Amino acid sequence: MIFYTERITPRFRYIADFIGQELTGSAPVITSDKDVFRSFQGIRINYSNERLENAIWIQPQGLLFEKGVHQQQLQVVNRNGITVLFPGEGDTGFDLLAATFYLLSRYEEYLPYVPDQYGRYPHTASLAFREQFLSLPLVDSWLQDLRGLLKQHFTAYPVRIAQFSFVPTYDIDEAYSYRYKSAFRSLGGAARSLLHGRWNEVGRRIRVRKKLEDDPYDSFAWMNGLHDRYQLKPIYFFLLAGNTGQFDKNIPPTHAAMQALIKAHAARYRVGIHPSWQSGDDKQLLRKEMDLLASLTEQPVTISRQHFIRMTLPDTYRNLTDAGVREDFSMGYGSVNGFRASVSVPFYWYDLKAEAATPLVIHPFCFMDANSFFEQRQSPEQTLLEIRSYYQTLRSVNGRMVTLWHNTFLGTDPRFAGWREVYETMIKELSV
Repeated sequence: MIFYTERITPRFRYIADFIGQELTGSAPVITSDKDVFRSFQGIRINYSNERLENAIWIQPQGLLFEKGVHQQQLQVVNRNGITVLFPGEGDTGFDLLAATFYLLSRYEEYLPYVPDQYGRYPHTASLAFREQFLSLPLVDSWLQDLRGLLKQHFTAYPVRIAQFSFVPTYDIDEAYSYRYKSAFRSLGGAARSLLHGRWNEVGRRIRVRKKLEDDPYDSFAWMNGLHDRYQLKPIYFFLLAGNTGQFDKNIPPTHAAMQALIKAHAARYRVGIHPSWQSGDDKQLLRKEMDLLASLTEQPVTISRQHFIRMTLPDTYRNLTDAGVREDFSMGYGSVNGFRASVSVPFYWYDLKAEAATPLVIHPFCFMDANSFFEQRQSPEQTLLEIRSYYQTLRSVNGRMVTLWHNTFLGTDPRFAGWREVYETMIKELSV
């Protein structure tokens, strides 16, 4: 594949590389020489204001030739039943490259906004929410249509056919509800239960601590059984805060039980860091948590996901990259389910402030159990319907479905009754 443009900018090269890799499996040739373009034997995409023979024409709207971040005059329209940005002339009817760049770079998150209660970019400020396409992987759909165009015009050259894939991931924020917690924390928890009249919790706490009953959050063996049955390769992210706090409630990483749990999972699965709330703004503390995880797993820590999905661009990704993280799984919202970057497949992060592509790979997720339960206030039955809708959509575009669950939802806590069954049904249906 070759791309022609009159001006080769870092933005253009970044998005041309992404599209080339998705459509052919290899990096494209990029040129500003018309003779080189015309003589190329293969798929040709022309990104200029004039139509060239024997090439797919995409008319530029200007974003890829700019520098810096500016308020964009965005026009969102419907083209053949699909939402598109930057409409114009050309074979696609819109500037597919600029639209893809705008969404993947999270351009809008660099503009001024009012953060939510956790200091995060609110989903309500996003174009996807306002224009009602948050539940759709638009970029995947655009690429699917572009594949069709290429097959029609370049029959002699193969186009990469994507395959649907499913990746289950877990955040271990609180490995155990009662067991292994200090006497001080246990007494405090019991006092709160008594204060609110939740007598059953007090009895359960006592039975668990006396080892007469399993901890309600200990779903790890059950999860292992599912993974083995359906031959899944999940990814686990462990929170290793040195001190507990309002948002960091795991048992201490120095506790033998916590260390044994991490080692057992590292022996079976990919394991990454779940930076604590406290380390979210502290590079040294982040490095300390990563070093601890590396010492327990006896392997470098290169993958991460932000606790509470608390991140700001570009600072969070720069901190992670500086600490040695090479893949991040935080690209989703901690307030609603959907496609934050309007894409399901992995992509490299483009640092808009530095105007440069980076080696950090971003893995989007579209579903988190906590969003459905706490934020969207859905029942298990409603959530299963939601999951099925994402599955059907991603199947139709041969996308990638990354889900985020917590061990707490998959245990035996009465508060989450029915959610384990939803998860098992989801695994059965997605593993067909």
